[in-house]
Amino acid sequence: MKSKILLIPIFLAVFAITNESCKSKKAVVKPQPEPVEAPKTEAPKETKAEPAHEDTTPAPEPAKPDYNFKNIQFEFNSGVLKTDSYPLLDKAAAEMKKDQSVKFLLGGHSSAEGTAEHNMQLSIERANAVKAYLVNAGVNADNLITKGYGESKPLVSNATEEGREQNRRVEIKLDN
Repeated sequence: MKSKILLIPIFLAVFAITNESCKSKKAVVKPQPEPVEAPKTEAPKETKAEPAHEDTTPAPEPAKPDYNFKNIQFEFNSGVLKTDSYPLLDKAAAEMKKDQSVKFLLGGHSSAEGTAEHNMQLSIERANAVKAYLVNAGVNADNLITKGYGESKPLVSNATEEGREQNRRVEIKLDN
């Protein structure tokens, strides 16, 4: 019996502690002070001041776009962009974004190796790869026209490997 009597105060203490911790807490909000109006003062009397010296220097004109782009070169039988073409394409994209009204022709080309049909398809694939890169860089897709020329417009003779390498390209030109 003594043990039951001793347990009652312990039970009450535990109950009081847990009951106190379950009460919801109220947020403490500090009252905001009332806005104070600035004292009213009289407006200063107008005095005639000397006219300020006007700057007659014309505002600088925005930089004119440089549309002299280098050709984007491709590996043999490939429409995949070379990583060394990324800086050229980044520069082209920056220039193209200066005037969003200008349209560009992306002309894909190939060397004379393979069939004419295959080279035509390859040149279209190359032009589309350049377009995809430029669009991802922020150039308006409606301003880019792609065209494949296949092997029909070589820059140089296809008789040497160096010549064939130069002919595997995409040219970026203003669309007239």
